Amino acid sequence: MRLTARVGGAKSAGPSDQALDLVYFVLFVSSLIFIHELGHFAFAKLFRVKVLTFSIGFGPKLLKVRGKETEYCIGVLPFGGFVKMLEEGKTDAPILPEDRGRTFEAQALWKRVVIVLAGPAMNIVFPVALYTSVYLEDREFLPPTVGVVFPGKPAEGKLFAGDVVVAIDGVKVGSFPDVQKAFAKRAGSAVRVQVERDGKVVDVAITPADEVEVVEPAELELYEHVGRVGIAPSFALPVIGVARTDSPAFRAGLRTFDRITAVNGRKVDTFVDLVRVLAQNRGDNVVLTYVRPQAAPRALGGLADLAVLETGIASLAPRPPEEGATTRDADPAARERDVLGRTGIESAEMYVAFVPEGSSEWRAGLRAGDRITHLDGVAARMWKVDRRGGHVLDDTTLVGMLFREPNRTRELVWTRDGERMSGTFQLRRERWDDELGQNYARYVFRSTHWAPRATPKLVPNPSPVLYAVRRGFEQTGNAIKFIVVGFVRIVQGRVSLAAVSGPITLYDVAGDAGAKGTTYFVWAMAVTSVNLGLINLLPIPILDGGHLMLFLVEWIRRRPVSLRTRERVSLVGMSVLVLLMLVAFKNDVTRKREWWDVIRLQVRELTSDSRSP
Repeated sequence: MRLTARVGGAKSAGPSDQALDLVYFVLFVSSLIFIHELGHFAFAKLFRVKVLTFSIGFGPKLLKVRGKETEYCIGVLPFGGFVKMLEEGKTDAPILPEDRGRTFEAQALWKRVVIVLAGPAMNIVFPVALYTSVYLEDREFLPPTVGVVFPGKPAEGKLFAGDVVVAIDGVKVGSFPDVQKAFAKRAGSAVRVQVERDGKVVDVAITPADEVEVVEPAELELYEHVGRVGIAPSFALPVIGVARTDSPAFRAGLRTFDRITAVNGRKVDTFVDLVRVLAQNRGDNVVLTYVRPQAAPRALGGLADLAVLETGIASLAPRPPEEGATTRDADPAARERDVLGRTGIESAEMYVAFVPEGSSEWRAGLRAGDRITHLDGVAARMWKVDRRGGHVLDDTTLVGMLFREPNRTRELVWTRDGERMSGTFQLRRERWDDELGQNYARYVFRSTHWAPRATPKLVPNPSPVLYAVRRGFEQTGNAIKFIVVGFVRIVQGRVSLAAVSGPITLYDVAGDAGAKGTTYFVWAMAVTSVNLGLINLLPIPILDGGHLMLFLVEWIRRRPVSLRTRERVSLVGMSVLVLLMLVAFKNDVTRKREWWDVIRLQVRELTSDSRSP
């Protein structure tokens, strides 16, 4: 009888996949153990302590190399390692006179502390190098340009799409991550922002909102206060909405979801560019080139529903501006209002692209092409937050307001060809089972808009090495904080011991990370290395933290702890460690329901077989 379920439970895998996972697991674990033991070994050698054995893995030796005085080994079981140093009472052969000063016990207390501490320290320092190697790939960043301003946020009315952030509180910024980081550190404090707008440098005062973020998993109750002003770097493509049939845009043949590609032969890449060009028009005819998506249902022999882009040209005659009116020096919001009033062109942000037939919105009367204006009497100005901008769901957007109270009836107001319409509906609640049989439920809003974003031009990282090292230290610090809080929460009883994972979960992590690529593998290794280092610092006898605890007792008593006491303490430590390993293994197996069911079935079969005559 054999197990057929793949470790991980998410999907089945063939022998080649399982072999590859095993390779990832061995490489993953062995690398971390090697780094840990290398710390002990290096400082033992530095202090001239005689090292008898340096082993990665336990059990029978797969490989053994004899050095001048040290035997280097690789064991068959890659679940640990050890550095065996010359110690009194722990070697069968007598200690030679010339080696008396090279035993571990013969060293000064501070040297023994350093040797023991070096292993966990290497596991905590190693991630800095790993994270640094990952961040060295960040050679380009998003530019410090405002692409979107979220409604109801501190930046509304102060920053506008197209603004280029030059400096924050006098400190120059060169990328959008710099902008985010500067605002994040100034939650609740007034900030002076210098932006370049229409060729001029403008000073703006903004107070970033103090937003509380919950660090996952939520059980840790770990919160971070972050300052945000409500901007994102992605620009909307020049996809237009045409709300009224009596507008110049409609008469010119333009329709909602047309993407303008050029104005009088001049290419436009974003909606901001389109508004800027049209705002300069004084009433003269302009030629707009556009592409229009045309639905092609059941294309490719019924395999898919597609949209085909058709090109077209429209001659637009904007209404002339009012006498004395000028938009040259107006802010971008005023220019958008001017363009809408004189041409009938606006952003397609709030226009519905798709409404599933039979959905609650459909039954309320909403159709593709409608422009949503209000939800429960509140103006809807943005469909949802673009997650690519590094922001989470926001309750000032349409989708955010819907999911803030998903279980009640909502009133939606929209326009169709300029006519106001309304209807009531409630979000649909869907249920499904995952591959492990767990039942889930969630509310869904299936209607969608179509507001594609332009691909931004990236700016080079001015100091990639310094940036990578700094980020390496930051991420290592975050990992240490996360794991320490996890330990504290378990001790406090606020997080269950079921959160403790063992080798099966580690096998999963290594396999999944390896399958996703080198970056994911290195990232997972860095977090696990910090975890390993901190676990070894726990004051459990037999672990490095237990040895440090005995050194503390020795320092207080002014004499070493007896060998017999150390042996007894080590036995207690081994018992605790075995207990923790059993808990971790039980948690792993419980998470893998298929494994647990198969194991119980095998035990039942073996029991019944042993009882049968």
